[in-house]
Amino acid sequence: MLEYRTYTCGELREKHVGEKIKLAGWIQTIRDLGGVIFIDLRDEYGITQVVASGNEKLVDEISRIPIESTVSFEGKVRLRDEETVNRNIETGTVELFVEKYEILGKRTKSLPFEIENSRDVREDLRLEYRYLDLRNPKCRDNIILRAKVIQFLRNEMIKRGFLEVQTPILTSSSPEGARDYLVPSRIYPRKILCTSTSTSTI
Repeated sequence: MLEYRTYTCGELREKHVGEKIKLAGWIQTIRDLGGVIFIDLRDEYGITQVVASGNEKLVDEISRIPIESTVSFEGKVRLRDEETVNRNIETGTVELFVEKYEILGKRTKSLPFEIENSRDVREDLRLEYRYLDLRNPKCRDNIILRAKVIQFLRNEMIKRGFLEVQTPILTSSSPEGARDYLVPSRIYPRKILCTSTSTSTI
């Protein structure tokens, strides 16, 4: 397991109570209740509540981290208070009490859209910031489902003796996307068209 985390944000259960662990993910929300900070930490596997209190300096520093920054938290797993249990998520009965943290990637600019509302914004904006759009759970789940369907179909075809053949084609798009050039180029016979920025293998 990578050193910035020992568990994913969807793994923790009551059996892990008392363990000292590391979690890493994106900060989805921060709730400052005056001396106590509650964080919803999200990765591709789920959400875990992270809590910081008792250390004024630590609480103040964490409260200033912008949402959607990538952070690694280290501490002990403990049971949530009964009134704070969240039955809507699999990790809803436990939380991580923070002892140390490390910012892995700090958000330095304003978000072009709210992650949870990304499906409601213009498509061109979503495509421009695709890496943010894919943090939306519904978009992520669709991508995962698509991958699983393709993998299932491929495995079933292989079981039935089919052979998947791929024939790579080297292409380079001209400015503004007006024309795609095959390699070797039709314009310059017996010459190879190759650029460092636009040549790709399909």
